[in-house]
Amino acid sequence: MTRGTRPRTRQRGRTKGRTTALAVTLAAAAALLTACTAEEQAPSDPGKPVPGTLRVLASSELADMTAVFEQVEKDTGIKVRPTYTGTLDAVDLLAEGRAKERYDALWLSSNDYLRLRPEAAKQIVSETPVMSSPVAIGVEPGTVRELGWKPDDVTWSDIDEAVADGKLTYGMTDPSRSNSGFSTLISVASGLSGAQSALTDADVEKATPKLKEFFKGQQLTSGSSGWLAQAYDRRGDVDALLNYESVLKARKDLTVIRPRDGVVTADYPLSSLASTGQEVRDDVRRLTEALRTPEIQRLITDRTLRRPVVASVPLGPGLDSGRRRELPFPGARSVADGLLDAYDNELRRPSRTVYVLDTSGSMEGERLDRLKTALTELTSEFRDREEVTLMPFGSEVKSVRTHVVRPEDPGAGLDGIRADTRRLSASGDTAIYTSLEKAYERLGAADRDTFTSVVLMTDGENTAGAGPEEFDDFYARLTGHQRDIPVFPILFGDSDRAELEHIADLTGGRLFDAQQGSLDGAFEEIRGYQ
Repeated sequence: MTRGTRPRTRQRGRTKGRTTALAVTLAAAAALLTACTAEEQAPSDPGKPVPGTLRVLASSELADMTAVFEQVEKDTGIKVRPTYTGTLDAVDLLAEGRAKERYDALWLSSNDYLRLRPEAAKQIVSETPVMSSPVAIGVEPGTVRELGWKPDDVTWSDIDEAVADGKLTYGMTDPSRSNSGFSTLISVASGLSGAQSALTDADVEKATPKLKEFFKGQQLTSGSSGWLAQAYDRRGDVDALLNYESVLKARKDLTVIRPRDGVVTADYPLSSLASTGQEVRDDVRRLTEALRTPEIQRLITDRTLRRPVVASVPLGPGLDSGRRRELPFPGARSVADGLLDAYDNELRRPSRTVYVLDTSGSMEGERLDRLKTALTELTSEFRDREEVTLMPFGSEVKSVRTHVVRPEDPGAGLDGIRADTRRLSASGDTAIYTSLEKAYERLGAADRDTFTSVVLMTDGENTAGAGPEEFDDFYARLTGHQRDIPVFPILFGDSDRAELEHIADLTGGRLFDAQQGSLDGAFEEIRGYQ
């Protein structure tokens, strides 16, 4: 594996002879699995300052804290106005100075990665932990019995052995986009390497053979905990989920295990920003004090199943008091980046995706230019071993071109994708459903050694070929693992939200909105699900 410190950008990176950057995000996903995703709830603008209101840049999983915010407002008069985001975006805003005058406080699941970026770390002047939740594994009870596990005694090596023996499969969030996924990756690497302190490059190298073995068991990946849980329920053939304890405890169908040899824990620090004045900082201090009162701590642990940080407050329902070793966060950014780089390009299953791209006549001009720009930029995100198929369509599928990003010559595959992107042209009507059928036929049976999916981008409604009822019938006739291939539609231009939501719901995918946001942003966000 290649190691080294790289400037952090929004691009996912590979270091094998390419000058790209590895995106690191500690974004936490919705903690309550039945709740809406934070992306759907997040306000797009923090708004102007209002006396008595704190504009808080917050981890997305804090969307389950509404009842707590309401109670704190009653107790203190301070209203919390959260903007939910991933930590990647939050740290970017801080590092680039774009959080100044827009936000009054920062509330992430962890400030560990932020501390590795001095330009971001200097933007905060205080941080106080409010609650905590460790990484855990939630296992189907029947599997626990078959493995003969005693939950209090299970180690990461035990989990690895079960995976190696083909007795355990699991889902986890993408470490480059989810704090729970990244915390899990650190926990696994620490546990399997036997590291006694913060992970080093040597520790990661030592653990690499076992890590490759461990990640053969990963059957589901996701950019959010909510979608991961839905995919787990839909599939029904995956044994476990790796996530925060609070997320897993919200389910009643899993035995939640905190590995005995240690885990990484999110401590949710509330931080004041250096750009604020004393009055705002006083309000942040008052908010912090209110959140740490016994009454609010009890409300937090009872409602969210996170652990209180005030010793006198009892644990919420079902949380055990057994102690676990706290595994330290890597002390160097190069180790964090290197571990994620290894995960993306060597450890995890490769991706296999068909991009079904609307190039009908209505895409002529600016819309087609935006598509070409977004796809060209996306090539910097493709991982080693990834298979990418471009399937542009109008009245019918116009072409089918497949490229593989081979580790020995990644440039060839990426150049091929860019060349095909430049050749895209707009013409014809919009045959959405016929083109999706062709995508499924192209993929054939889902390959269990890859994360397989379809991305649909369209700027309008279906006007040619098969209709929605015919596609529903087509999908119903799919058999075996082919039904496990999700479609991730992108809402763009004049496309119909209801039509695309139905496709996502039918296939187990998720809708991404490029009408409210950007097209390149939607393509990038989907990367957490591939």
